[in-house]
Amino acid sequence: MSGGPIKAHAVQLEPPGLAGWAASPTGTAYVHERASVEAGPEVLVTALVHGNEYSGAWALDAFLRSGLQPRRGRITAAFCNTAAFARFEASHPDASRFVDEDFNRVWSASMLDGGGHSAELSRAREIRPFVDRASHLLDLHSMHEPCEPLLVTGLLPRNIAFAQSLGTAGQVVVDAGHADGVRMRDYGPFAEKEGSRIALLLESGQHWELASLQAARNVLMRFLVACGVLDHGDVLPGWLLPDALPPPPVTVTHRIVARSADFAFVQDFRGGEIIRRAGTPIAHDAGEAVVTPYDDCVLVMPSVRQLRPGVTTVRLGQRGDRTV
Repeated sequence: MSGGPIKAHAVQLEPPGLAGWAASPTGTAYVHERASVEAGPEVLVTALVHGNEYSGAWALDAFLRSGLQPRRGRITAAFCNTAAFARFEASHPDASRFVDEDFNRVWSASMLDGGGHSAELSRAREIRPFVDRASHLLDLHSMHEPCEPLLVTGLLPRNIAFAQSLGTAGQVVVDAGHADGVRMRDYGPFAEKEGSRIALLLESGQHWELASLQAARNVLMRFLVACGVLDHGDVLPGWLLPDALPPPPVTVTHRIVARSADFAFVQDFRGGEIIRRAGTPIAHDAGEAVVTPYDDCVLVMPSVRQLRPGVTTVRLGQRGDRTV
């Protein structure tokens, strides 16, 4: 990440076998429901929004196989971009992120109702009814580089508070989404200020590390209990990590987008670093320094693994209630 060859990460976690979930009573492939006779929340848990991020799919697979049933409401488990996942090869693990376009940039009414065609749009339209009815969404992702888990909340206070209440050490990241398209967690009612729906996106750690699977299981169980569909005594044995006091949220204020293919960080940043002084160089892009805009600047998800002009290489944020 500092300008030399990009280190390949070991694939510690083999892809899960998901063929058994293709057929579903819901009528939508790879989407399964577990429902209680007692009314309650409509909880949707999604994995494989990106085809090479499969720690969440391992967690969903194990949850479904466990036979665990909700006490109240309904839990829907959706394996999303299975077409991209089917292309995964350990020798080229980044190549199966999507087929035609990023599945997590198509969640606007204009795209879903428009005339566009792609593998990802077709699949999003299939899954959309389950997203529309969800009162709570947990979208399971992972990251290009090794990093502690992050809970991405969007800007609404109710999501920030819900994430902070889960009792994990994961860093809550408050951000406005992406300029190049709408994420599922920002879709429709999830982004309404006066609404009540909850949507969180978990970045569980590096894509293929065993620790990412444990983080996904931990947050999944805590999320289901916090929603009220499960009681604490229902949690699957061994799935919870110890309770932790979360750090103050980090609010993203800037996105650093590569202007050229000649972008390199000044050192091997992994995310979470605090750069104490404004004006400190953190990277160079086409021969020009990229510097921090303020004191105590937090680096969020730095990566040049998919480097090309226009790609976000790092987000910059501030802890707590500070604003720029």
